[in-house]
Amino acid sequence: MQVRSRTAANASDPNVYLSTTDAVQKILKTEGLPGLYAGLLSGLLGTASQNFAYFYWYTFIRSGYVNRQPAGVAISTIMELLIGAGAGALAQIFTIPVAVVTTRQQTMPMGERQDLMATAKEIVDEEGWTGLWKGLKPSLVLVVNPAITYGMYSRIQEVVLKAFKRKDMTPGLVFLVGALAKILATVVTYPYIMAKVRLQWKPSKKDAETHKPYTGAIDVLQRVFEKEGLKGWYTGMQAQISKAVISQALLFMVKDQLEKYTIVLFALLAKQKHHKVK
Repeated sequence: MQVRSRTAANASDPNVYLSTTDAVQKILKTEGLPGLYAGLLSGLLGTASQNFAYFYWYTFIRSGYVNRQPAGVAISTIMELLIGAGAGALAQIFTIPVAVVTTRQQTMPMGERQDLMATAKEIVDEEGWTGLWKGLKPSLVLVVNPAITYGMYSRIQEVVLKAFKRKDMTPGLVFLVGALAKILATVVTYPYIMAKVRLQWKPSKKDAETHKPYTGAIDVLQRVFEKEGLKGWYTGMQAQISKAVISQALLFMVKDQLEKYTIVLFALLAKQKHHKVK
């Protein structure tokens, strides 16, 4: 995540980071191994709070919807995706300040970097409280990423099962299909991921003299396109794909195995209960 943030934020200067590998090498050379973990505390806090907020709102919205439906009516896939998108949007509103602080810590030069609270205070002092919600609009747009991922996964899964003439997926196939689905979703949404990082990024004191602040995600996309072309929209995508694909593919694989073992467990419990009744 550290490498992805720096590459996406600093890509406008080709002498800074030319690729993910180049970013890793330069960070290690100038800051050592700790440089790759800049913003780790706020990153962990952000991940934990975002997941908590997401599942809280997801449960809240889903329960409210189910309670208003006739008994026995199953929730459609589209409605599940809409509920997930709504929960994701609400989670972003409540947790994006942590993401802003994390991005700021990860993209600042080592000499200017501060701790979590000091960075948050600096943002508020310079930009007001609204500065902690920088990049909210592209973050709200990005809640469609999971929906695209799950949609792609379902479609690819159907094709794979037909091609291999199988009834279910092996862990290896689940991993590969999950990875491919996430890659496709990332390619579709990455320009907005890049725009969000650029909005939350603060240039170094030296660059601040010549850098004109971005006014929004569209402004980022326009200026990057004018200066770097379409390729600029995808700067740093390699690192984002590596991070997202591994986590998403593992998630699908674990989820698939848990579902299978849960079914087996319930079948065994039902069988045991049946024997006791006899």
